[in-house]
Amino acid sequence: MKTLKDVKIGETAAVKKLHGDGAVKRRIMDMGITKGVEVYVRKVAPLGDPIEVNVRNYELSLRKADAQLIEVE
Repeated sequence: MKTLKDVKIGETAAVKKLHGDGAVKRRIMDMGITKGVEVYVRKVAPLGDPIEVNVRNYELSLRKADAQLIEVE
């Protein structure tokens, strides 16, 4: 299983599935990350946390723990 955390800088990935329970999954979906959407990884902080992505024409910073819950292809 490849997650958003595994995507390299400059690559684009399509969201395949969201993992996690209740409130966490809902928060990720509220940020615009839903099944089928394209996510472009712009930057990763020096220690790997947070990850900055472009999704639905806006910039978003995600924690590494949240990025692990997003399965991509």
